[in-house]
Amino acid sequence: MFSLNDSYVKQFQDHLLTWYDENKRTLPWRENQDPYRVWVSEIMLQQTRVDTVIPYFERFTQLFPTLQDLAYADEEKVLKAWEGLGYYSRVRNLQTAVREVCESYGGIVPNTPKEIAGLKGVGPYTAGAVLSIAYGIPEPAVDGNVMRVLSRILLIEEDISKPKTRVLFEKAVRELISHEDPSSFNQALMELGALICTPKSPACLLCPMRELCRGFESGRQAELPVKLGKTKVRKAKMSAGVLINRDGRILIHKRPSEGLLANMWEFPNTEYVGEHKDAEIDALVGYVQEQTNLGAVVEEKAGYIEHVFSHLKWEIQIWQGKIESEDDLEQLPDDWKWVTVDELDTYPFPVSHQKIIRLIKEALIV
Repeated sequence: MFSLNDSYVKQFQDHLLTWYDENKRTLPWRENQDPYRVWVSEIMLQQTRVDTVIPYFERFTQLFPTLQDLAYADEEKVLKAWEGLGYYSRVRNLQTAVREVCESYGGIVPNTPKEIAGLKGVGPYTAGAVLSIAYGIPEPAVDGNVMRVLSRILLIEEDISKPKTRVLFEKAVRELISHEDPSSFNQALMELGALICTPKSPACLLCPMRELCRGFESGRQAELPVKLGKTKVRKAKMSAGVLINRDGRILIHKRPSEGLLANMWEFPNTEYVGEHKDAEIDALVGYVQEQTNLGAVVEEKAGYIEHVFSHLKWEIQIWQGKIESEDDLEQLPDDWKWVTVDELDTYPFPVSHQKIIRLIKEALIV
């Protein structure tokens, strides 16, 4: 394993912090050390690229400039602001947590590991990031990015897909972190992973840590990090419908308040079994009948969309059709609505169903 003497630690800090001071990107969440803004940015950056996050962060913090604004905002407005970022449990947990901060901590984000880690959706990485970046407390902030960087520099060959390996990397960061500037140190490790020590083809010749990098010295940087575990992705065949009533309005549905994409809106859709269009149509018509007691008439195929989650791949066949029930079409369950095309923009939809909206607006459907 690695051994870190005082001289190595001093060189590590000097090389890294000097490079960061000269090369760090100008990012909106780095304008100040407001714990709320740091917290929002770190939640957004989970599973999402920086370039994607920037406009979302700017819009989100304009809509909810303070922790109190987010805490008591309408959830549908919050989901709409997050629309397109995915992993929606992140923002639901964030809103729950900032509300707890308002109610239990006087609106001040806690600055101790125990208290901040007790908030909904705040894991070890987020806790360490907020404590170090916003409060200057020398806590490790270890995510996959940091594990990749340190596995190469320190030649750590443990499988990073195992939860226990994170403890090893946290121990390394505790030994390496600058107590004078933990905020810059943790951000510098993240920046190094984003700009230089990238997942593929790391720019070793430009790296400020090259002379300290044991992976580079042994020529093994391309083999690291070691990641053996891999989540198996299940394929789900889905049939979705753009269904119009006599007034030209479209039927949409709100997902349950728990589980995948909770409380997001979508077009009627259901999983089906079989290889033929009859299986797709029968499943969709049956689903709408069961949920709303309305009779759907499916007319023609309108498109196909794929969407991949970390554990699941949706293969969505899109159909267009009509609702031709003689019943009062306004009598729908609470989680179903009739909306105009223009009104679709006011509801939060997951990315897969935003693609269907684009097809509608491009007049490829209905």
